[in-house]
Amino acid sequence: MSPHSHDHSHHHHTADHSRAFLVGTLLNIVFVAVEFGFGWYANSVALIADAGHNLSDVLGLLLAWGGAFLVTLRPSHRFSYGLKKSSILAALLNALILLLAVGAIIAEAIRRLDQPESSNSLIVMQVAAVGIAINGFTAWLFSRGSHHDINIRGAFLHMMADAAVSAGVVIAGLLTLLTGERWIDPITSLAVAGVILWGTWGLLTESVFMTLAGVPKGFFPDQISRALAGLPGVEDTHHLHIWPLSTTETALTVHLVVRADVDRDLLLRQADAYVHKMYGIAHSTIQIELAGSPHAHGPEHDDC
Repeated sequence: MSPHSHDHSHHHHTADHSRAFLVGTLLNIVFVAVEFGFGWYANSVALIADAGHNLSDVLGLLLAWGGAFLVTLRPSHRFSYGLKKSSILAALLNALILLLAVGAIIAEAIRRLDQPESSNSLIVMQVAAVGIAINGFTAWLFSRGSHHDINIRGAFLHMMADAAVSAGVVIAGLLTLLTGERWIDPITSLAVAGVILWGTWGLLTESVFMTLAGVPKGFFPDQISRALAGLPGVEDTHHLHIWPLSTTETALTVHLVVRADVDRDLLLRQADAYVHKMYGIAHSTIQIELAGSPHAHGPEHDDC
């Protein structure tokens, strides 16, 4: 799917995502309270720890929701692009929270390997099974936007991580019931932590990349430069820069070197329409320069 489609997807699913955040947050707050209560009753450190992990994911949902809302605020004199980058920061914070959760799971699993504890495995399995349903449903609510918006992907990964942890608890509880071995629970927790870490790493690297204004995925500067240079009357391009304004919007600036007989207004419209149609770039700044003028060539070391 092209970046242009990403832009439309963002607008079509904004309302759906708001509902997903509301439903997901409420469901998880209720489940955290229920899971902690049953964990205390069943003397299950696994359930209490999972409740704490779920609570961190409620925070993750709120962060992603806040980022999605701040993106919609209008620009101001202080923030000329609005607060669009807040969605990138929310995705980055969500990745860091997931990494902290993985660290907590690993630390707790290592502790329980050293000091095994008994618990009511049947209650643990039943509560964790409810967790799989709730977190799986919430993850499904975010699944449509998770491929196009890393902020939504952060929320999606939080819910999938919770579902994976709950599934691990169910499997560990069943195996413990069948074998009586207490080490199964912490070993399963370590395996689940590895799965969460694997899924989180991509979110972390991409959000850091976008925070540093790297060219978003799916955009190829050389390809765009050649296409713009191929427009009627354009002899060269330079100072091409592409960076993310938010997790779904991209900005571009470029200088076009043209012949003297070119209709500049027509060329500007053509170039703007091209980058918008092919790449979904709605924020483009295009400067026209006459061939042979002192500014018609970029700096000596400017590869763009």
